[in-house]
Amino acid sequence: MSMIKIDNLTFSYETSYDNIFDNVSLLIDTDWKSGLVGRNGRGKTTLLKLLMGKYEYSGKITSSVKFDYFPYVVDDGNRLTEDILHEICPLAEDWELMREFSYLDVDVNVLWRAFNTLSNGEQTKVLLSALFLNEGHFLLIDEPTNHLDAKAREIVSAYLKKKKNFILVSHDRKFLDNCVDHIISINRNDIDIQAGNFSSWYENFERQRKSELLQNEQLKKEIARLNQSARRTSEWSEKVEASKYGSDVPDRGFVGHKSAKMMKRSKVIETRQEQAVKQKSGLLKNVENVGNLKISPLKYHSDTLVAFSDVSVYYENRQICENISFDIRCGDRIALNGKNGCGKSSLLKIMNGENIRYSGDVHIGSGLIISYVPQNTSHLHGLLSDYAESKNIDESLFKTILRKMDFERVQFEKDISEFSEGQKKKVLIAGSLCEQAHLYVWDEPLNFIDIYSRIQIEKLIADFSPTIVFVEHDSFFREKIATKVIQI
Repeated sequence: MSMIKIDNLTFSYETSYDNIFDNVSLLIDTDWKSGLVGRNGRGKTTLLKLLMGKYEYSGKITSSVKFDYFPYVVDDGNRLTEDILHEICPLAEDWELMREFSYLDVDVNVLWRAFNTLSNGEQTKVLLSALFLNEGHFLLIDEPTNHLDAKAREIVSAYLKKKKNFILVSHDRKFLDNCVDHIISINRNDIDIQAGNFSSWYENFERQRKSELLQNEQLKKEIARLNQSARRTSEWSEKVEASKYGSDVPDRGFVGHKSAKMMKRSKVIETRQEQAVKQKSGLLKNVENVGNLKISPLKYHSDTLVAFSDVSVYYENRQICENISFDIRCGDRIALNGKNGCGKSSLLKIMNGENIRYSGDVHIGSGLIISYVPQNTSHLHGLLSDYAESKNIDESLFKTILRKMDFERVQFEKDISEFSEGQKKKVLIAGSLCEQAHLYVWDEPLNFIDIYSRIQIEKLIADFSPTIVFVEHDSFFREKIATKVIQI
């Protein structure tokens, strides 16, 4: 056992005026299996890169362990997987790699295939297995689930549960619950560490949030009462002052005494107001902005919006799924489920009118308006105002939704290409929420999106019940939202 010690860490990017971290101090046990959580843009990946020594900073980071980082960058994917893995862990034997593969349900034959012929899920698994074979190293795992389907997430989560010596960044609540024993939370104003899994941490966080909100409401009432008292005192003072010059005041000494008392009382109230405001400013330090989102779905004239009948999809002359049949009816919340590469995204693209080769029959209802959120964010660039104009959506509403999803106003002046992946995904989601549609088609909408925004989106769908078809490997979200699951 050893400790990772962070003392008075302060860091900001050259392009930013604000510090990402300001005098942060932490003590992390290397035996822990830690989950690192926080809003998009709070600095989770930045913290991992600082531990790796990638950026200059002020303060001090001391540790007796060597850090490894996932995802590991493979420079030449044409090389054999075996060669790449031995580059990562030169002391490991093939039998050790094969043992790790067995835990991760990976075919040993991938060792003798070119790395770039492996699926994204296979690449994730083999890289993790090699990195964990570096004895005495501490692994920094940055969002491994983004290329894993639901079954693979279960396998990798069970694998990590058997390990230790890592910090894991993930927004998948069930994944975190299954494999971590501590939570490091980057909050609005501090970094908090608690023993336990995500659910126990979130329960404590919600308890703290409710306590802070209750104290905030009490302070609001106190300030309102003081303001009312101050107004009354001010009115009395004005009357007393005016009576100095009136003919009906018998005793000027009494009037002067009364005025002095009123002034003294006014000063006392002002002091108490200042104290209450200071106290208020000290509260709400970590309450997250999880305001309710809204959507305005259109009502379709028919009960059936889309019908698939015996549909088979082809990719590069290869059939990737066959004989898929299902209907989408008003009010349905349908999850397409299945392994990566089984054609889920292709089915969504067919609904969206994209040129995908298929056989069978697909009936799209007449006049059906679809709002589509793709997986890919690489096409996003320009200002948010440009994006709103290109989508023909209300810019003010668009930015209001983004603010509710924890966008700072400074982001509005940046090019979208500079956003984090989670922020880019929020742009797509917010744009869709601004569109009035009969059917919402979302392809892995939660990739890279923080836990708080996931909760907001869950509540939105529960409150407004839009007709929606989606692909999402976050099993917690899928189980909570879907009224129907289509297994591909």
